[in-house]
Amino acid sequence: MIYIYNDYGGTHTTALAAAYHLKEITQSERKLTKEEILNVNYFNKLTKDDSGKIIFHGMDENGDSVYTIGRKSSKLVVPALEDLSLLLQRKHHFQEKIIFSNTSPTVPFVMSIGGFFSRGLKIDFIGVPLLIMGAKQCCDNIFQLVENTKQTAKSSNEEKVIILENEIYKK
Repeated sequence: MIYIYNDYGGTHTTALAAAYHLKEITQSERKLTKEEILNVNYFNKLTKDDSGKIIFHGMDENGDSVYTIGRKSSKLVVPALEDLSLLLQRKHHFQEKIIFSNTSPTVPFVMSIGGFFSRGLKIDFIGVPLLIMGAKQCCDNIFQLVENTKQTAKSSNEEKVIILENEIYKK
């Protein structure tokens, strides 16, 4: 199975989702600390040049690959990747299931503002504290999104490509 978490920038909620998926951070009754958030691979580290790149984060406990992608405002990226995946599956008899899971609904407003300041304007002293605040606000939602993504992937046997918009996690 291949998991691809996607959102606008690919460097905040997707990075957290990949870290939860790979158990690099764990869910508990407490919120994530500033250090835990800032130590997540790729968290607030990607640039606009990384947009559209599929980034490998690791293999989970089942041997499944976990990736992320920042799609910017394009609504065409995931459908195009779905079509390409299906084409490759048909042409090369590729049987591995691919799950695209949108983390955008989990993004709180403060995280959007923090991302704009930090990644857009390069003003980290304003953006990073807002990003941390936002990550703390949405970490429970992201964890639940990841758990739902994994469960859906396991329970959907006939589908070769699954797209999860995850609107139920909207802030």
